[in-house]
Amino acid sequence: MPVTPHTLLSWKRQRRPLTALTAWDCLWAKVLDQAGVDILLVGDSLAMTALGHETTLPLTLEAMIHHGAAVTRGAERALVVCDLPFLSYQLSAEQALESAGRLLKEAGVQAVKLEGGYPRLVGTVERLVETGIPVMGHVGLTPQSVHQLGYRQQGQTAAGAEGIYQQALALAEAGVFALVLEHIPPELAQKITQALSVPTIGIGAGPHCDGQVLVTADLLGFSPKPPPFAPVYADVPALITQAAQKFCQEVRGGTFPAPS
Repeated sequence: MPVTPHTLLSWKRQRRPLTALTAWDCLWAKVLDQAGVDILLVGDSLAMTALGHETTLPLTLEAMIHHGAAVTRGAERALVVCDLPFLSYQLSAEQALESAGRLLKEAGVQAVKLEGGYPRLVGTVERLVETGIPVMGHVGLTPQSVHQLGYRQQGQTAAGAEGIYQQALALAEAGVFALVLEHIPPELAQKITQALSVPTIGIGAGPHCDGQVLVTADLLGFSPKPPPFAPVYADVPALITQAAQKFCQEVRGGTFPAPS
């Protein structure tokens, strides 16, 4: 059965852990979907993993629609959630509604994700949810604020932790169906997870979240400098290099194609 936002909520109640990985095209979507991943996140991290940018900021809404549509074509079971890119939702609730609507209509994704929990953005979440657009929230380290926050752990001070906690509560009240907690202390993630009725999905937030998400490029060894919380599960670049080298050797040596 296809995974839906309601599925995730029921799994939270059942204490069934959620799994999420990023995808940026149809090929990776098919592989990860067949592996049983619950959520395919078309994350704006693809700006770096697939397009060669230094940050997520250059990514456009048109690019996200393009990649979101490709991922949707490759997914059969997983819930496809697409990031709203930088400055496609922050200006007004109307802008966010238009951007999110295009992702659902043109890319076919089932939900959108946006970063932050400040008051005006909470109002934007309410507007999207009222319109019938499922929204995933994201607090803690928010990569679209890299020039302000950097990539360091957030919520290390009492004031910082309380601010993230209050943002999480406000987003849940506004109607998000799930909340990403990125690079915050495990005890803060546990406090938020216990307080919310919606599932939390951690990335560098410890073991107490309802689920975990990683950037697939980190998982498979494609990132030259993966974050400290992202283990490499397989050295896929080495396998690809070996296969490509073997192909080149056989072509140059006259053994491929095989002589007839």
